Amino acid sequence: MRVTNAPASRKRRTRMLQAAKGYRMRRSKLYRYASDAVDHGRQYAFRDRRAKKRNFRALWQVRINAAARAAGTTYSRFMEGLKAAKVALDRKVLADIAATDNATFSELVRVAQEALKTKAVKA
Repeated sequence: MRVTNAPASRKRRTRMLQAAKGYRMRRSKLYRYASDAVDHGRQYAFRDRRAKKRNFRALWQVRINAAARAAGTTYSRFMEGLKAAKVALDRKVLADIAATDNATFSELVRVAQEALKTKAVKA
């Protein structure tokens, strides 16, 4: 007699069809197509969880650069000045400050420029 392990197989297929809920046409109804679609979707999700981190860092850099240039400096000089001044704010926070609080960002630019001047005098 052939043993099929039907309960486990049915459960596995049901789980896959449940994961494919919201897909269109046969991708949500038929196991074979649903399995392919879900596997493909999970590959995209895995890849894009990593890409999201890169995309947000790039967005923060663009926002900081725009605000820094409006304040009369460049992104690289601004970040170098903050590092010299030992200001421990990450790019996420700096981008939020640049977008929402112009006065605070201007103060940060001033601090960075002062630190660059003292750095130049030491060297």
